[in-house]
Amino acid sequence: MLTALLSPDDLPAAVATPELTLARHDLLGWAAHVAADLAGAPIVAVHATPGMPTVVAVTAALLAGVPVVPVPPDAGRLERDHLLRDSGAALMLTDDPAAAGDTPAVPITRTGRSTTIPAEPPPGSPALVLYTSGTTGPPKGVVLSRAALAADLDALAEAWQWTPADTLVHGLPLYHVHGLVLGVLGPLRLGSRLVHTGKPTPASYAAARGTLYFGVPTVWSRVAADPAAARALAPARLLVSGSAPLPVPVFDDLLALTGQAPVERYGMTETLITVSARADGERRAGHVGHPLAGIETRLVDESGAPLPADGETIGHLQVRGPTLLSGYLRDGGVRPPELAGGFYPTGDVATIAPDGWHRIVGRASTDLIKTGGYRVGAGEVEDALLLHPAVREAAVVGLPHPDLGEQITAFVVGDPVAPAELIGFVAERLAAHKRPRVVHLVGDLPRNAMGKVQKKRLIED
Repeated sequence: MLTALLSPDDLPAAVATPELTLARHDLLGWAAHVAADLAGAPIVAVHATPGMPTVVAVTAALLAGVPVVPVPPDAGRLERDHLLRDSGAALMLTDDPAAAGDTPAVPITRTGRSTTIPAEPPPGSPALVLYTSGTTGPPKGVVLSRAALAADLDALAEAWQWTPADTLVHGLPLYHVHGLVLGVLGPLRLGSRLVHTGKPTPASYAAARGTLYFGVPTVWSRVAADPAAARALAPARLLVSGSAPLPVPVFDDLLALTGQAPVERYGMTETLITVSARADGERRAGHVGHPLAGIETRLVDESGAPLPADGETIGHLQVRGPTLLSGYLRDGGVRPPELAGGFYPTGDVATIAPDGWHRIVGRASTDLIKTGGYRVGAGEVEDALLLHPAVREAAVVGLPHPDLGEQITAFVVGDPVAPAELIGFVAERLAAHKRPRVVHLVGDLPRNAMGKVQKKRLIED
């Protein structure tokens, strides 16, 4: 998993953060010294602050062959206690002992270095336990093996032509798949340079001079709103967007300002990244590309029957391949996921075109709206709303309705505009049954740390 840490060693630096720059051998020596303190631990937590200590701590745990649980630095006490208790973490790697609560703390920052590298564990060994929120109950631990991480990063390297010559730039949180697996372990495995900007601001991205940039839609929206910063990214090789759908207007603005269309991709914690546009291929606004090497996808209906890949039929997306989770943590063990013929049910709904291009409609629970006998994807309505000059953000949900079953309801952030005008605007561009029946003008939309709109909060409110 980490052989790229050992070679090549001809790049000027492995990782740069606002507070520190480390050459590859220095990172390895520091991590190996920390790894020695982890021997025999069944699982460890990392206080995943956005900086070099987290990079070192996660590298140390992987070198030691100990599964690691990243804990968000802004986690409240109840969330932190749940992650530590549920995972059974024996230690927490942190420079802030108070963040560990009752769990023994192991300092990350230290002067000692080591040249002793533990033997590589078996590929099927657990590497990460990432906690993800479900529809009910507290977050659940997703167990990802070393083999799954390696397979995904190698497939992405092939799709994105990612090589040691690249400099990856991002400022994403270091406790999710996007920022940690792709954004840290990717460069370490593939040998490219990493510049973590601390925060993903337009100014910091513009100043970094990378060849490959990662961002969530909120980041790219802010970059597109800063034309000078956006134009500074024009020399980059790839601008990659993920973790949530990229609005079509932002896609178009980035293309106009940088001269290149962003690459969109799709994945989730349980499957890692499974579908993506390619570096040497077409980019389609509102679409996420083709399955990566080794990945299969299919659409099924509510009963599990196959649906056609005609670009129109919306179905439940299932994926199969070497990047799937090992299982969920349960009572000190790992419970395998429930699969259908080896396919994992993502909980997302999508369309697949005859040429294989995937369009993610959204979560089946919130983004597939059944209204008046029709099945409507919320994303299509949101894209239409975003074409209106007064609309900056839009979220569409289905709310219970006595006649329609669900009523298409839009929550819009933007300049003052009459709801009736927006309803008519959508009706002129989409089929009449896809127009929102109600539009609420709001000051902002609830989002999580990765920029995803929390639609369940809109429905509950």
